Amino acid sequence: MSRVLVDANVLLDVLTADAAWYDWSARQLDLCATRGELCINAIIYAEVSIGFARIEDLDDALSDPPFIRLDVPWEAAFLAGKAFLRYRRAKGARCSPLPDFFIGAHAAIEGMPLLTRDARRYRTYYPKLELICP
Repeated sequence: MSRVLVDANVLLDVLTADAAWYDWSARQLDLCATRGELCINAIIYAEVSIGFARIEDLDDALSDPPFIRLDVPWEAAFLAGKAFLRYRRAKGARCSPLPDFFIGAHAAIEGMPLLTRDARRYRTYYPKLELICP
């Protein structure tokens, strides 16, 4: 069975019924769910949690379809650090690793496609990563 890592922006589109992106994100989630397992990691979980007052509400929202919760591999953390270093050397403004670097590295190390609608940074720093994006 194949796995797809689902970026927080896609989840938030569906959970908030975003006027611009709900249809695309919901359709892609359904399509990916028919082909394999939908996965998240703690970083994605943290990004989505901002919209919830209680952990139980977030867990309930992520139960249908069920999302497999994966640990970020140590190799992905190393790769995220290297990608962030490239970002900083290219005059990136942030001083601490951004969540997208960890998410992209996790998908790349695990060989999973990444379902996202914000592909720019992933394409730049993880050019071999398979993206499912508009």
